[in-house]
Amino acid sequence: MKPEFKIKRFNELSVSELYETLQLRSEVFVVEQNCVYQDIDGKDEKALHVLGMYNGKIAAYSRLFAPGYYFANASIGRVVIGQEYRDNKWGHDLIAAGIAGIQQYYNTSVITISAQLYLKKFYETHGFVQDGEEYLEDGIPHIRMHRE
Repeated sequence: MKPEFKIKRFNELSVSELYETLQLRSEVFVVEQNCVYQDIDGKDEKALHVLGMYNGKIAAYSRLFAPGYYFANASIGRVVIGQEYRDNKWGHDLIAAGIAGIQQYYNTSVITISAQLYLKKFYETHGFVQDGEEYLEDGIPHIRMHRE
């Protein structure tokens, strides 16, 4: 089985979807990765939200930004799969849904991301290439990557 992906604007998210999304992001990015940072960064209202629904629960999530908002190009961020679902390789489906969403909503396929370094090979399988040197973001090694 695979999740069903929905793309919603911030004002289209239900209260429970928003709560579940923030809970998932906090579980992974703050608690699991032991990284104290401001996840609720004031950018969610400008993003499109990709929800990967499985058995009525948000199992996968990412957010998409229009060109010029986060980077000069469109971008994908906050890519996360719930810990109990990672063996299913749904990250590939989530990235494919994000790329399709950017093409549909922003009419472009040129995408820039800030990727955690350990995920470089994963993103390369989706056509992303490294663009610049390694840097620290919230204490975690990252690289900038782009896809034409």
